Formats: sequence, C-alpha cells, structure tokens
Amino acid sequence: MGNHFFDLVRSRMGSEDARFALLGDGSRRTYGDVLDESGRFASALVGLGVKPGDRVAVQVEKSFDALMLYLGTVRAGGVFLPLNTAYTPAEIEYFLGDAEPAVFVCDPARAVALLPYAEKAGAKLETLDSDRGGSLVYKADAAAARFADVPRGPDDLAAILYTSGTTGRSKGAMLSHDNLASNALALVDCWRFSKDDVLLHALPIFHTHGLFVAMNVTLLAGAAMILLPKFDPGMVFKYLPQATCMMGVPTFYVRLLQDIRLSKEVTRHMRLFVSGSAPLLAETHREWRERTGHAILERYGMTETNMNTSNPYDGDRVAGTVGFPLPGVSARVTDPENGKELARDEIGMIEIKGPNVFKGYWRNPEKTKSEFRADGFFITGDLGKIDPVGYVHIVGRGKDLIITGGYNVYPKEVETEIDEMPGVVESAVIGCPHPDFGEGVTAVVVAKPGADITAKAIAAALEQRLAKFKQPKQVFVVADLPRNTMGKVQKNLLREQYKDIYAKQGK
Repeated sequence: MGNHFFDLVRSRMGSEDARFALLGDGSRRTYGDVLDESGRFASALVGLGVKPGDRVAVQVEKSFDALMLYLGTVRAGGVFLPLNTAYTPAEIEYFLGDAEPAVFVCDPARAVALLPYAEKAGAKLETLDSDRGGSLVYKADAAAARFADVPRGPDDLAAILYTSGTTGRSKGAMLSHDNLASNALALVDCWRFSKDDVLLHALPIFHTHGLFVAMNVTLLAGAAMILLPKFDPGMVFKYLPQATCMMGVPTFYVRLLQDIRLSKEVTRHMRLFVSGSAPLLAETHREWRERTGHAILERYGMTETNMNTSNPYDGDRVAGTVGFPLPGVSARVTDPENGKELARDEIGMIEIKGPNVFKGYWRNPEKTKSEFRADGFFITGDLGKIDPVGYVHIVGRGKDLIITGGYNVYPKEVETEIDEMPGVVESAVIGCPHPDFGEGVTAVVVAKPGADITAKAIAAALEQRLAKFKQPKQVFVVADLPRNTMGKVQKNLLREQYKDIYAKQGK
C-alpha cells in the first residue's frame, strides 16, 4: 500500500523542472522543489516522533514552506491540522487540548505565549516563519530530501479542519486521503485545469478554499501558481498578466470592482474566475461581467465536504446559484423535520453524499451520528432548493452560523465571551448584510440596570479574547431582546431590525 494522496500527486504533477510557484519575492519553485522540500519536512516530522495518525497542528503565516509542511505531514502519515493565524492564545489552547497533536508549529514570534499550551497538550513545539526561519526549517534543511512515504490508504485521515458547531465550540472535521483526492480530481476536470494554467493564489491556507481547493487542484493538474502572501489589489493587478485563473471569496471581487484599474483589457487573457466560501451577491456577479466580460464561476462547499457543487464551466453560470453537484456527488433537499425529500423548487435542508464527505467529527461520535441520515447523506445545515433545471440555490443557514469574509463565526462563541463581562445580562450575536464581507458580525447586548457599560468597552474587551474576524463590527446596547412565547430570543427579528446598518453607514 502506498501513500494514497501523495501517490496521486506524484502521478499527475508536472516534470521536476517544471515551474510550480512564483513567490512574492520574485523567486521560483519547481516541482522538483516540491518533492525535495516536502520530503525534508516529512523527514523532520518523523525525526520528531510523528507516527501514522498523529496530528500536526500548524498556526503559521502563508509561505511556500507552509505548503510543503502540509504535504510533508501527509507523506509522513500524519494528520495536518491548520489553524487560523488570527486565533488568540486562549483559542489555541482549546484546539491543542482537543486534538492532542504530537507536534505544534507556530510563528517564532508567538512561541513564548503558546509554549505553555503546547506543553499542556503534550505537543512538541516547533517554529516556522514566512522567510525560511524557525526551528522546523533548520531541522528540515538538515534532513534528507528523498523520503520513503509512509503508507496510508484511501480511508486514512489526511487532515482535520475545525469548524463551528451548535454548541459554539469548534468541532474537528476528519478528512481522509480519498476525500481530498477525489474532490481535487473532480474540480480539475470540471474547471478544465491543465499544466498550462497559472493560478493567482491570494487566499489564506488555513482554510479548505486556499489549501485543498487551490493547492490540490494546482498539484493534480500539474499547473503553476503565483503565491501571494495575502489579498492585496495592488499585488493582484501586478501579477494578473502572468495568471490564467484566480480563486477568491466575494470580498476579493467587491474590492477589485472598486478599483479603476479593473477592465476588460486587463482581464482579457484570463480563463477563469472562481468564487466561494460565502454567498456572491447577484449584483457583484452582474457588475463583474459588465466590467470584465467574465462570468464568475460560483461554487458551494463546506469544511466537512470540500466542494459539493459548481456552476458549469461551459454553460450558464447563473447568478445567485451554486450550480450542479460535482461528478460523483449527490445533492437533495429534504424537510428538516422528517428528512423526507422535497420536490424541485421547494426550500428545505440541503443534504450531500459522495466521496468528498468527511469521515465524521473528531472524538465526537454522537455528533457525527446526528449529522448523517441512515442512507449516508450528510445534513449540511444549509437551507436551499434545487430548481427545475437542476441548479442548487442556497437561501440561508438552518442554524445561525455567520459567514463573514469567507470565515465561519458561530454566534454562541461570541455571546459567551460577552455574557461573562461585568454588567451584561445577555447578548445576541447576528449576521447582518455587509457590502464588503457578505455578513457583518453584530452584537446586541442587554446591560444590567445602572451598569456603566458601553458598546466601545465591549468591543475593546473582545479584542484580546477573539480573532479579529469574530469580533463584532457593531455593538448595540439595548433594554431587552425580542422573545417568542417559549422565551427563545427571536434572532430573525433582530436581523430584520438591523439589516440596513452597514448599508446606511457605507461600510
């Protein structure tokens, strides 16, 4: 038995002297470098005691080395666990305690603050920065480049990605080698990727979009990428002439539309623009087409499933829809109450089945069981419909999950932090339409009578407790919250009340 995912990578990657990546500093990396560097990281991890199935948790800035650490972990038989670089030490403590990784890799600047949590979780702490520095780089540089991949089968775990859950605590979605391989192959085919493509990569790599979609599709097409440290319109326009494709979240496209440099001329050579991770407004879709002549291809995926559906490469890319199920993937819409499949155009719960669907939640068999139907369909938590032509439409969340700038925020986690503050009775956190981020995290807080508490003070207190993308963009202090006859807070009324706050403020 070989290493299922990396064997596929080897069989489909470009020749060793073919270009794989152009980096922000102007240097280039070949597919030979991919083999060598990922092999060195694999050797270093094995040297640190990583055994098959061990987790390797990583909170580092985006870099070529970080991507090679991902591949090296898989080649070493480990389970890659990427963590958002915005997470605070308090948040990292939870992830390390839950996942119990063998190794935790962080930026050298964070090492002192995070070492106690690594030690508490029983993990060896190593460091890696974005400029070839850090203890793990030194170990990798000293290791052998050629590495005999650790055997792993299709059902063995390759990664765990944490996602928000109904309790407000993140859950680890377990993704197998075949989950990653099958999904990347389907996307290469559907999106017509080839060795002639150059992907403009401006996405973060701690998220399924930037890591598994962008990275894996590039590898399995034998294509190349331009690896930008982050999204920056100036950098995008600088490198756009060298690219053929771009993947982004809706925020990318909104910001590029605000730039006078965007035109049909500068995008004439481009083959494909893909959007995902959050709903793309139909208005953005139409405006992009008018300005560039290109129809953005919107797709639909989740942490637990990678990609499920895609608008067609050939055919109508219908604004406001996420297209058709990918080859090998089945989608249906059911009554949330009883699971009965609904007719076309009826709104209900979207359920997915296919080789892309994860193996379950890490160390949470009860939650895993509750999210799957008896026939193997995964209950996504998204409400939507399938129209008569077959296009899937997402109309909202079955739960109160907020998607802001492509990141998931579960309100309960933010509410818990606010409710613990002195002078607070309770809070409700909602997502309100935001022209830039899709949804803006918004907190509505009830203060105790006579308490000296302000919106500014609440926002300031959260800065040290939550990642920036989770922090409310607006806080409102009110006398009470609307409730139904059962005493449940009616968030739908709050969303209606505050739906225009960001539009009015022009944010």
